[in-house]
Amino acid sequence: MRATIARNIPSNKKDLSPEQREELLTALKARFEKNRNRHKGIEWAQVQAKLEAHAEKLWSLQEMERTGGEPDVVGHDKQTGDSVFL
Repeated sequence: MRATIARNIPSNKKDLSPEQREELLTALKARFEKNRNRHKGIEWAQVQAKLEAHAEKLWSLQEMERTGGEPDVVGHDKQTGDSVFL
């Protein structure tokens, strides 16, 4: 119960707890697998590695998730190597 309350309180910090990161990555992976037609040729392991290397991206995706946005990979930027989420 405490973690749920803490997660819903806005924070100025742009980092997630290990539990929040794991929960978010689990949700993103499930959505990725469910909608494979949106991102042909992209592997989840590559997406996850890039996200874990850039905590600020996880924070932004968490905010999208928190507000009901249900972010999912829809493409890949070949210049930067980043996944494109909508």
